[in-house]
Amino acid sequence: MTSREAGEAFARGVHALRPDIKVRVLSIADGGEGMAEAILESVGGRMIEAQAHDPIGRSITARYATTHDSTTAIIAMSAASGLTLLAENKRNPLITSSYGTGELVLDALSRGCKRVVVGLGGSATNDGGTGMLRALGYRFYNECGRELKETIEILEGLHHIDSTGRSSLLDGASIVAAVDVDNPLCGSMGATHIFAPQKGASPQDVERLERAMTHYSTIVDNTLNAPLSQEAGCGAAGGMGYAIRAILQAPLRRGIELVLEMIGFEQAISHADIVVTGEGSIDSQTLHGKAPAGIMELALQHDTPTIALGGRIEGEAELLAAGFKALYAITPADMPLSEAMHPATAPRNMEATAQRIIAEWEV
Repeated sequence: MTSREAGEAFARGVHALRPDIKVRVLSIADGGEGMAEAILESVGGRMIEAQAHDPIGRSITARYATTHDSTTAIIAMSAASGLTLLAENKRNPLITSSYGTGELVLDALSRGCKRVVVGLGGSATNDGGTGMLRALGYRFYNECGRELKETIEILEGLHHIDSTGRSSLLDGASIVAAVDVDNPLCGSMGATHIFAPQKGASPQDVERLERAMTHYSTIVDNTLNAPLSQEAGCGAAGGMGYAIRAILQAPLRRGIELVLEMIGFEQAISHADIVVTGEGSIDSQTLHGKAPAGIMELALQHDTPTIALGGRIEGEAELLAAGFKALYAITPADMPLSEAMHPATAPRNMEATAQRIIAEWEV
């Protein structure tokens, strides 16, 4: 279910027992897929179509959002550089590139947007953001002065970056990255070791990419005289967070905080009695930059209890200690995952969970 579909299913369950209860559904995203749509549903705007290249260089039409006044663009990296754009046998982070995301940034700036929010999530890439930077006019060279264009050769062979061709559209523009993880760029908890395997990297690929990413970040960190590669969030989206933070010198924001700010969430819950949120799996990772944790933290500031729902719940004690008031698994324990994921079953499970909550909480 999308965020909107899950919320509407929950509302139906509530109203089946208590039609007098007011339920306001807000679409939520934490920086990955669905971020642009979630913001548009709350603040208005329009979707823009633009030509770009997918992670392996095929021409595609990708979409991003602009606010109603056309001053801000919301670009999900997954729109042009997403894992879902590639068949499983095409996934190879040694060659996949974030170039298409850079093309969307340029398109938004060319249309007059002065602020670009890039949601980092769901990427097929582990290129340290070099593809995006190439689209923006940066050039990468080895020690012999040969320009490097392919992902792995840039990461392994980089000697210096030439920014003289950087697009003038970036001048005066505000770029911000919305991240949903707090991983650094390199190391055992970095972009490559944690995320590259799910993008098609073999164990040997992971080791090669880690060495290459370490080389790349050492060159950049030394040039800037700042160890930015170790900052939280720089490992987001295969190192796109690092490129935006170090090369574009733009801020990284927790995606959920940025989305909640843009949709006016704090005002929306000012008179709420209960806040309900959720994601596919509620577990220890939920507390590391994911949407439910950000919602719970803001709700706590208003002394509003937050209930978290998930297809499954793990680590309940840790989650309750962090501040959630209650946790509910919407999938019955004896239901196979294949059935739970069915488009007709999931909403019914959500409706039933809403009715349990209404009965147990005696709202």
